[in-house]
Amino acid sequence: MHDTIIFDLGGVLIDWNPGYVFDEIFAGDEERKNYFFNKICTPDWNEEQDAGRSLQIATDIKLAEFPGWETEIKAFYGRWEEMLGGPIQGTVDIFKKIKNADKYRIYALTNWSAETFPVALERFGFLQWFDGIVVSGTEKTRKPFPRFYNILFERYNVLPERAVFIDDNFRNVEAGKALGLAGIHFQSPEKLAEELNKLGLLYTEP
Repeated sequence: MHDTIIFDLGGVLIDWNPGYVFDEIFAGDEERKNYFFNKICTPDWNEEQDAGRSLQIATDIKLAEFPGWETEIKAFYGRWEEMLGGPIQGTVDIFKKIKNADKYRIYALTNWSAETFPVALERFGFLQWFDGIVVSGTEKTRKPFPRFYNILFERYNVLPERAVFIDDNFRNVEAGKALGLAGIHFQSPEKLAEELNKLGLLYTEP
């Protein structure tokens, strides 16, 4: 029996996309944009901020490495709020139905900078529905490292074998499975509904 559901946030419940800013900045220059994300402000670099490095230090590192890209580098966190889209409404609807069923404990386990997460807390009221949220930037570690998952398990007395973990990053889902979690690789709200039903959780289609 599953009694706990653990959600990722970005890409599952919240739309976050740097393209909202950089499609404008690069104005159709796909080669330059691809270089920027593959060589300069890379996903690996961004994950270091998710793991607790300050945004200013991260920005300064890149400015020193790529002084000719000052405008673009400073925009990554200077215009971060513009990258934060709206809720992924289909998933929020699923979350609400699960919450209203009053059968499960529901937590969030998110890779997110401690400096920017308060913006999301203020903007998205449904974040208050969770029984607890564990933020990587606050804990100074992140998915897929086992320590981060274990913080949630220990803090909230979660038994992994009784929990379901939902994340849009397959790497993170596999890391959770290795610790005993049932994993769902999020692809769409519709697919999530199907997967929840396969696991026998009380749920009705959105």
